[in-house]
Amino acid sequence: MTSILLLLLSIVFIILLTVKLKVHPFLALLAAAIFFALFSDMSLEAVVESINNGFGDTLGKIGIVIVLGVIIGAFLERSGGAYKLAEVVLKIIGKKRVHAAMGIVGFIVSIPVFADSGFIILTPLNKSLTKKAGLSLAGTSVALILGLMITHVLVPPTPGPIAAAGIIGADIGLVMLLGLGLGALSLIVAIIYATKYASKTYIDPNPEMSDEEINAKIKQAPSALKSFLPILIPILLIIGKSVMEFTLTDAQLATGGAKLIGFIGSPVIALLIGMLFALLLPKKFDKEILSTTGWVGKAMGEASNIILITGAGGIFGTILQNSGIAATMADTMSGGNLGIWLPFLICAAIKTAQGSSTVALITTASIIAPMLPSLGYISEMDKALVVAMIGAGAMVVSHANDSGFWILTQFSNMDVKTGYRLYTLGTLVVGVSMALFVFTASFIF
Repeated sequence: MTSILLLLLSIVFIILLTVKLKVHPFLALLAAAIFFALFSDMSLEAVVESINNGFGDTLGKIGIVIVLGVIIGAFLERSGGAYKLAEVVLKIIGKKRVHAAMGIVGFIVSIPVFADSGFIILTPLNKSLTKKAGLSLAGTSVALILGLMITHVLVPPTPGPIAAAGIIGADIGLVMLLGLGLGALSLIVAIIYATKYASKTYIDPNPEMSDEEINAKIKQAPSALKSFLPILIPILLIIGKSVMEFTLTDAQLATGGAKLIGFIGSPVIALLIGMLFALLLPKKFDKEILSTTGWVGKAMGEASNIILITGAGGIFGTILQNSGIAATMADTMSGGNLGIWLPFLICAAIKTAQGSSTVALITTASIIAPMLPSLGYISEMDKALVVAMIGAGAMVVSHANDSGFWILTQFSNMDVKTGYRLYTLGTLVVGVSMALFVFTASFIF
């Protein structure tokens, strides 16, 4: 019980540092890891070794993948490719089904683009379509942000799920497959919620951009094919590699063709190929784009935060593993029959307390990873399901300590009370639904 109490104090310590004192999550996680290590009777040599190995081993697996994913997202965002993706979805779904269209647009765009950025980019288009359809901005905005958040917490190459998969040691292809499938089911819940409940609160769309300005942006955007390729190619390659490894025999995997697919389907190479396709997105390619002050430089700045937090999460997880608490906590928790609900509850608590889904994903994965063998989650499918359950927890719940909450309310002319009533409740409904879908999938797979 002492070690479990110490872990709880460490989590509270992280929350206090990040929420009350506004300390950067990297420093908060590092401080919590050292705090736990020193009070759990680890030797000083073991503490130093755990810090070095935890940081290096974690980033050695996924550091480059995070950077490449963020670069792809930056190119889609700045070239106007996100607008083109939206236009294609609208043509397929129909501009009259605005709630469904915006939910699906958000679901697709947030795979490579940060959810907050995606909402800001797509808000003018959302307002224009909502005005034309004579609908309330409340419903369509909630559909858009819930769609964005679903893939933000479930589907690589979004940094949070990639980091969680890397820390857990899950197959990224399987995580993608599960995330897309379970995310699609969750999206249906989100669209129904936005259409039947959120839309009942009327907010005038009052678009700040004319149709002509929006059409001009879409015309300047790259083609639909160019816009989809940087997302689809890496996903198909990574999933293809995972499917191949699960279906072929060892002898078949040893052939030249299988080795080639295994190479190009590895996350680093697949996302590198995706990044090369992203380089085709700018209408006029300027070498400045690749500089430290251009698109790539700014993307590196965004990626550095995620990388540092992920590395610190790796330190925390390694110290937990080397301290022996993993087995103790697993035995205690297994007695409570929480099973796969344990990662959901831990992540939901951290997300609700400190606001960032990415930090919640990384912190929870760091806590759960050492416990997996003791809890009986050892197969590749088990690990992928755990990552999905952590993602569900990272959805619950968004409120005033989350930047996404303020972006939604400010860009949609909502007051805080309405934001809590529509969006905070929406993240709870969708997050719990997502967890139920994962729980059901754990019996099937």
